[in-house]
Amino acid sequence: MRRPVDFSRRAWWAAIDALPLQKTPRYRIYRGASLLLAMLLSVPAMAGGPADLPTIRTDLTPKDQARVLAVTRPTTDFTKPEPFELMQGGAGTSRKDVNRDAFSQSSANITFEEEGTFKLGDALFRKNWVSSPSSTQASDGLGPLFNERACQNCHLKDGRGRPPEGDAGSTSMFLRLARDASSAEEKAALADHKLLNFPDPVYGAQLQDLAVPGLKGEGRMHVDYQEQKVTLGDGTVVALRKPSYSVENLGYGPLDPRTTLSPRLTPPMIGLGLIEQIAPADILAHADPDDRDGDGISGRPNIVRDALSGQTTLGRFGWKAQTASIRQQAADAFAGDIGISTPEMPKPWGDCTQAEKDCLAMPNGVQQRLGAVEAPPPVMDLVTFYSRNLAVPARRDLDTRQVLGGKKQFYEMGCISCHTPKFVTLRGTPNKAQAFQLIWPYSDFLLHDMGEGLADGQQVGEANGSEWRTPPLWGIGLTATVNGNTFYLHDGRARTLAEAILWHGGEGRKARDRFAGATAADRDALIKFLESL
Repeated sequence: MRRPVDFSRRAWWAAIDALPLQKTPRYRIYRGASLLLAMLLSVPAMAGGPADLPTIRTDLTPKDQARVLAVTRPTTDFTKPEPFELMQGGAGTSRKDVNRDAFSQSSANITFEEEGTFKLGDALFRKNWVSSPSSTQASDGLGPLFNERACQNCHLKDGRGRPPEGDAGSTSMFLRLARDASSAEEKAALADHKLLNFPDPVYGAQLQDLAVPGLKGEGRMHVDYQEQKVTLGDGTVVALRKPSYSVENLGYGPLDPRTTLSPRLTPPMIGLGLIEQIAPADILAHADPDDRDGDGISGRPNIVRDALSGQTTLGRFGWKAQTASIRQQAADAFAGDIGISTPEMPKPWGDCTQAEKDCLAMPNGVQQRLGAVEAPPPVMDLVTFYSRNLAVPARRDLDTRQVLGGKKQFYEMGCISCHTPKFVTLRGTPNKAQAFQLIWPYSDFLLHDMGEGLADGQQVGEANGSEWRTPPLWGIGLTATVNGNTFYLHDGRARTLAEAILWHGGEGRKARDRFAGATAADRDALIKFLESL
């Protein structure tokens, strides 16, 4: 029989700190060690974690857990690439030619039959929906208010969107509308994870600028930029642009004065199925809401209620980690962006509110012979499969001296405190293509306070108005190739990767200041490393 062990918080950390491991706070090695120690001692690690989520992996033997810990430990050797670093999406990594379709390839390890399913999902992802009534009843149901007619029109080439500039329009960047809780009842609903926030009473949760014939859109996003100049340590001057947002031509009266406007650029679609299969315990291992290690990084999870299961779980998708699964993300987009009902979101009038009576009076596309919603389960199955199996492209130039030097800068500046390089996915996954894969997303999928400069003032679940989920960096170097532009951050304000880094505040301030104070050669090397991802 094992001796009783004191697993109070103080005793636990004393045990971890006694381990003969590198304890640099930036690397957080002992967090992964705590998971291994907990498994070996057969006790819960840090019991009572968020929403009682598992804090140890139960899919691995102690031997496999030790292997995972070893392979995901951040490197200290920058003289050569790490083993398997080329294949940043695991065995599913795409090795196809780099071109505009680099984000549209299927996972390399799915079966021949699954490739056919992927292509059907691709067709539905590109499908243009039409307004009701229509002779093409299988495509009926657009709107009545909407932002685009097809998923692909927002996720351009399965990549990122762009802010409205010139004639580009705003179809790949939206304004989310929300206010904070204002009563005890509303606060209780947020605390119980029944809601993420509260939409505008007239315009709903998202501004829809387009409408079907016979109806007017809700309004148009307007962006004003104010230039800010930043002088780096070597005297280099970089111009940043600070945006401010408003709505023009409001179609249904004024917005509620409490409503906040949060711009959201559509993110790349690659690697989503792998992200979905990262063990919650491995994400929570990087959480440090009280900054226990004193490194100034306090990442925390956004705990949300999964609409499909009804259970509280870990949010990992969306700019504020507000969504738990790819299927729910797809259903939310169908409803909010296109106005299409699904079994998960059976709203045939999309985001129309009770105040928009003309919208609610329009016909919808529900065909009873086809089902009770406009996009029935087979449609959702195919779109979800497609979204889960968009491959991550292979790395490029990873063995050049400049890229290796940039990788060293990325580590030493502290970027990996949030942009965690590696994970190993779960063993037991619905599709074995995502099972037990070493992946390199460069994200911890946690919320971080990024300072007032990037704050949108909008609460989403447990994320406050200055917190954002760390976005994955894989594929970021192909943005220009795929999308023909280089707009970064949640609202596309950054036109270069250097600008994106210089906007980091709050928990990212120390890394930002190290970048700003570095030599031009070191800054260039770090950018080259990012471009190789």
